[in-house]
Amino acid sequence: MKLKNNKKKPDFYKIFKPQLSPKEMLELGVFGGSYFGLKIKEYPKSWFNKAKISKKFDVNLNRFKIKSGLSREEWNKKGWIFREDPLGWFQWYCRFSMGRRIPKIDEIQIKRWKNFTRHVVAIKKNCDPNDLGCRKRQRQAILQWAYDPFI
Repeated sequence: MKLKNNKKKPDFYKIFKPQLSPKEMLELGVFGGSYFGLKIKEYPKSWFNKAKISKKFDVNLNRFKIKSGLSREEWNKKGWIFREDPLGWFQWYCRFSMGRRIPKIDEIQIKRWKNFTRHVVAIKKNCDPNDLGCRKRQRQAILQWAYDPFI
């Protein structure tokens, strides 16, 4: 007799609760300002009124003035880049926040986002509240995943 797996598949849309919008992330300073390479026409103009953007990577545009994360080449090697969003997670998040839904891709990206909470936990465990100098690289990283780095 075969037992049915009665486990209900989690609703990934319900667990996705980013703390920051793409606009807020861009204003705080992410990806050295160069994520889009100034190709921003598909996004709301209001996102870029106070955004810190540049054609080339500039670490001084990052909120914590530190480089955090891997290169796009590394993202490709690790299989984190998908045809639908060739620039990566943040491009997916921007498009998602504008209403686009591709369930299979959304599920993958939401799982990746959820797994990033380990860095939030590490900051909370190892840093005094409001010590923004503590774990600056991890704070920059969580900011780039729509988590509030001011924990």
